[in-house]
Order: sequence, then structure tokens, then C-alpha cells
Amino acid sequence: MKTIGIICEYNPFHHGHAQQIRWVKEKFPESAVVCIMSGRFVQRGEPAVYAPQVRTKAALLGGADLVLELPVTVSLQSAEGFAKGAVANLQRLGVESLCFGAETGEKEGLLRTAEILLMPELKEALRPYLDRGDSFPAARAKAAGDLGADPEILRKPNDILGVEYCKAILQLGSVMEPIPIQRPGDYHDPVARRENPSATSLRGRIFGGESLTEFVPQKADALYAEAVPHSLRYGERAILARLWSMEEADFAQIPYGSEGLWRRFWKASRKYNTLEGILEATKSKRYTRSRLNRMAMCAFLGLTEKELKEDAPYVRVLGFNALGRQVLRKMPKEFVVNSGKKMEHPWQAVECRCDRLYGLFASEPENPEESVCVVAI
Repeated sequence: MKTIGIICEYNPFHHGHAQQIRWVKEKFPESAVVCIMSGRFVQRGEPAVYAPQVRTKAALLGGADLVLELPVTVSLQSAEGFAKGAVANLQRLGVESLCFGAETGEKEGLLRTAEILLMPELKEALRPYLDRGDSFPAARAKAAGDLGADPEILRKPNDILGVEYCKAILQLGSVMEPIPIQRPGDYHDPVARRENPSATSLRGRIFGGESLTEFVPQKADALYAEAVPHSLRYGERAILARLWSMEEADFAQIPYGSEGLWRRFWKASRKYNTLEGILEATKSKRYTRSRLNRMAMCAFLGLTEKELKEDAPYVRVLGFNALGRQVLRKMPKEFVVNSGKKMEHPWQAVECRCDRLYGLFASEPENPEESVCVVAI
């Protein structure tokens, strides 16, 4: 049986995600789809809109066979760290191929761009663009273009992640096969499109009290109707309480605070009484808003640079169907654990702390939780 991995957040799961899984099943009928999904916090540096068990069940009902949790210290990394951590986990689990959506949808171009990003010449090519104040993503696209890449690939969000997946496969010497499929539509489109809505547009509808029925599978829609939404804005006071209680030395230890960015963040936190005000005062042309969001979230969760760089000792199982159970039995038992299993391990203390804090972002009061129930269908 062929195992095909999907690195995902399903924030929330929608028609476009279901189409991808259907495509995999049709193209590889003897395959099992293994999803490794961000848990309670996502790569944008925000809480996931719905709890992991809700998004897991939506994925399983939408055709996934096994859903595993991406460690929080991978979920809250840059695109490069997110991709490398996720690919490394799938490789350790023995997953043979990786399917992902990309605007380009063409493997050779993505792999060529990944190879250029790994060239030692890139560092020198970056320098003039960074020196003139370009953000790192913009500078990298221009520098890669100078070295022969198609710079447009590094300006499109799904292509960027696709390149990072390919780069991670090359760096790790993995035999995992990249399988890109073209993803139509705009990743950041604020207006929902029926067949390929952006997750951004759907989150806007959720917080605006609008229906998702037209844009998500029927079974997922029923799940969302009963689910409690989570948002950065609901937990703003909790984040502010954390930031206002931190000392200057604490800010100096925050991940993503290099090149004096932590100092700007510290000074802004002493001047403004909203998270938006703090982040707006901290931002500059050189740094993306997602980086600032991740920095604030890491500060709130108490995550250190050291913890972000450590390899997770295991992944947690979030859910499976009958086929997924078969796949799970063949995976290394020392690296896959039940999400509710209690262990005397320092890593679990980190995860449990982050799990408990997630409830502070709920639209209505929630009890703190340290694990999620495994979903079986």
C-alpha cells in the first residue's frame, strides 16, 4: 500500500482540500492519505479557528485516512522551518510521497528553484537587496531570479511552501516523491469562491456570522455549526497580560527577535494597550506580519529559541479510519503516540502548556485541556 502525505492546517477544511484528497485517491487507488496537521496553533502565529478534533474529523469525513499532529514547535516556525520539520516527520514515519497544492503545479520548476535556494552563492546574492531594506522574502525572490530561478514562483504563497517542501526533501536526502497539483484561486482572497475558497475568506465568514454551507463539504459544515471558534482577538487580553508582565531580558530571549527586533517589540509593548498597536509599532519593511505574529505567540506560550530548534521526539495521533489504523500499525511505535497518553517527558510538558492556553482564544469560556481525544471513524 502506497502512503501519500499531506502537510496541512485545514483552518478550516473546505472543498479545495476535499478535491485534493479525491485527486490522490483517483490517481493512486491503492494508496492511504496520511495528513500531518497543525494542532491548536498555526503557522501564521495564530490559534487555529477550530479545535484539532473538529478539524481532524472534518478531514477524515473528507477522505483522509490518518491524521497526525504537527508539533507546535514546528507549526510556529517560518515557512522554511515549518516545511523542513513536517517533511522530516513524514520521512521518519515512512511516508513515501508528498502531495501539495501549488499555483505552478509543475514539479521540475519547484525542484529547480529549491536547488537554487540551496546554492552557496545565494547568500551573497541576497546582500544588496537586504542592505537596501527589502524584506527577506522579497530579497530572496530577487536573488534567486538573479541565479536563474523564476522569481514569480517565490512570490506566490503555495508555490513558496511547495519550494520549501522540495528544499527539505533535498536537504534531508529523502526518497520521498514530491507530487504537486495545481491549486487555482488566490490563497489570500478575502472573497470566498465555491470550489476553491481561501481559508482566509472562510475565517472571515466564520467571524462575521456568515454561512459556510456553500464552501465546505456537508459533513464538515455540520461539525462547524456545533464548534466553538477561536481567534487571536478573543485572547488579546491574555497575550497583553503576558507581554506586560515580561521584563526586558525576557523579550531578548523570544524567537524571531534577532537584529534588534525584540527591542522594538519590548518598547512597543510598553507604549500601546492593544496587540494590533504593539505589532504595528514593531513592524518594518524588512519583516513580515506573520513573523511578528509568531514572535508574539511564542512569547505568550513561553516557547524559546532552543525549543523551536529541537526535534520533536514523537508525533501525536489525532484520528484515523480503518485503513489509517492499518497504516498506523506499520509506523515506528516509539515515534507515534496516542494524543491522550501521559508520559514523563519534558516535551509533553511543553505541549500540555500550549494545549491549556488554547482555550483562552475561544469565543466562549472553555475548560483548559491538555490533550485531545483520538477521532476514529
